[in-house]
Amino acid sequence: MEAIRKQASKFREQVARQQQAVLRQFGGGGYGGSDNVITDEEELHRHQKLEKLYISTRSAKHFQRDIVRGVEGSIVTGSKQVEIGTKLCEDSRRYGSGNTCTSGNTLTRASLSFANARDQMEKERGNLLKALGTQVAEPLRAMVIGAPLVDARHLAQRYERMRQETESQTIEVSKRQAKVRENPGNPELVMKLEYAEAKLQDLKSNMTILGKEAASAMAAVEEQQQTQTFQRLITLVEAERIYHQRILEIIERLEGEMRVEQQRIEGPQTPQVDNITSSPPPSYEEASNEVNASHMHDGTSDAMGYFLGEVMFSYQSDSEFELSLSVGDYVVIREVTSSGWAEGECKGKAGWFPYDYIERRDRVLATKVIEVI
Repeated sequence: MEAIRKQASKFREQVARQQQAVLRQFGGGGYGGSDNVITDEEELHRHQKLEKLYISTRSAKHFQRDIVRGVEGSIVTGSKQVEIGTKLCEDSRRYGSGNTCTSGNTLTRASLSFANARDQMEKERGNLLKALGTQVAEPLRAMVIGAPLVDARHLAQRYERMRQETESQTIEVSKRQAKVRENPGNPELVMKLEYAEAKLQDLKSNMTILGKEAASAMAAVEEQQQTQTFQRLITLVEAERIYHQRILEIIERLEGEMRVEQQRIEGPQTPQVDNITSSPPPSYEEASNEVNASHMHDGTSDAMGYFLGEVMFSYQSDSEFELSLSVGDYVVIREVTSSGWAEGECKGKAGWFPYDYIERRDRVLATKVIEVI
């Protein structure tokens, strides 16, 4: 269809050039003067401009339709993913709430953390799909079927029909001019010629007005298509960026929680459980006396190996050998292992806890140390 349209357009332009050649050959005197040639050239230029605008707006319309289809497909697929992810979230939360394990609750806590993170991720996905629908697909769909584009195309089609009619009338005038030249003085032929010329002038006037309106309308639609489609693409990219950034934050936070649970399993509990079972960790006073005695023997009583730490994250102990912590507490840390666990005392209780939950405080008031003890 496009090839036929282009071929027809070339044929009409060829006919217009032939008409101009005929007018130049027989022009002068009372008929077919140079004014007609100038008008035809102007209309030919306007016609070529409208052809380009028509192709441009049609191509942009198809691109907008492709974007709408792609976004709608993503929404359908994403909605299904949200449904599956929500089901997985519910299953994980159900298992974590049941707490049926008899040997520990590490998997229980991990499943609850995973469920909460998955719930947040599916909410973010839902927000993305909503943004794609309301801010990208719907505006572009409105432009594809909108009145400005339809009205501009109707004007262009009306101009095309009137241009064809004008071309036919121009040929008719040329024929009658030839008859008048062959039969000079024939009043009937002259009258018919004058009628044909008047009709041609009326058609040309209307065609010029309609052509200007169509060109202006098509140019406005083209500008709107280019600007609005570009803005929708920016909105699409920005929505995707925000979504993936928030998903990354959620996953990193979930990974941190999972690492803590992993450290509990791979931490020092297993190798030291036997020792702790047979002999619990020494109290702060006993450990202080031992260290003081050792340092006094070395003559370095002011340089104890302990240090003070502030609790940055709450921690709930799983056994009697672990130490529960609350945000803001201060802990006397007596030992730090290479696996990330620490042993110390807080508020008269001693035990193990994740060292990552603590931030070291080298310079604190003596009253804080007294409060800890």
